[in-house]
Amino acid sequence: MNRTFLIAIAAVLVILVVGGSSLFTVGQTEQVLITQFGQPVRMITDPGLHVKIPLVQTAISFDKRLLDYELPPEEVILGDQRRLIVDSFTRFRITDALRYYQAVGATEDGIRGRLNSVVSSSLRRVLGNEQLLNVLSSNRGRIMALIRNQVNSEMVNFGVSIEDVRIRRADLPEENTQAILLRMQSERERIARQARAEGAEASARIRADADRERTVLLADARATADKLRGQGEGTAIATYADAFKRDPHFFEVYRTLQAYRDAFAAGTARLVLSPDNDFLKMLREQPKPTP
Repeated sequence: MNRTFLIAIAAVLVILVVGGSSLFTVGQTEQVLITQFGQPVRMITDPGLHVKIPLVQTAISFDKRLLDYELPPEEVILGDQRRLIVDSFTRFRITDALRYYQAVGATEDGIRGRLNSVVSSSLRRVLGNEQLLNVLSSNRGRIMALIRNQVNSEMVNFGVSIEDVRIRRADLPEENTQAILLRMQSERERIARQARAEGAEASARIRADADRERTVLLADARATADKLRGQGEGTAIATYADAFKRDPHFFEVYRTLQAYRDAFAAGTARLVLSPDNDFLKMLREQPKPTP
């Protein structure tokens, strides 16, 4: 009884182990290649639960998603003999798992090594015919499309589709960068000197124009003032003359009193005159009223 029970338990365990090893799951992002004794027998792309022969067949999973590979920075010589440090990356997808397995095996390391050499050679080949300005301008899209097509045509035999190849960064070597920076600094200093010289010239011209306009304005103002002053003095003289004609006696008294005021207002004036001088006449006798 005990022996029969143990045999039954062992049989159940064998069935479970064999059944468990015969079942496998394919995910939404996977594609599975079934190999038998190392030889591929079928390809499974539908997600779900599937069956294989246990202990004989092996399920190898490959990712169906978009994969990235970053190339290490490398120095490239352009068509104008400029040196450029290029940092690029590649996006690819495994489209034929059977061809991929036959070409590089079951891991991604093999394809990454092939991508490194293919993309690097394509970069050097295409950029070797381009100018620096093309790489740094909107023409970069055309250049990258050409590189992608070349890489894709070479990698199709590996079961891989190249979705995109991009230059993430393109820098000049350090010694070239320093030389360009010095040249840019010299150019900026030359432009600054030219701007300062042009500014000084414009400033001198503006000052000269302002001084000339000031001189003209002052001369016109003086001429106008002299003219108005002359007109005023003429009007004043005409007014005095008219007043003198109307009442000469009053005008004579008024002018004499003004002269007294101007002469004696300070209180320190000294006059040396004879007592019968006409200037002192109104001090000696009261002015007679106008007849």
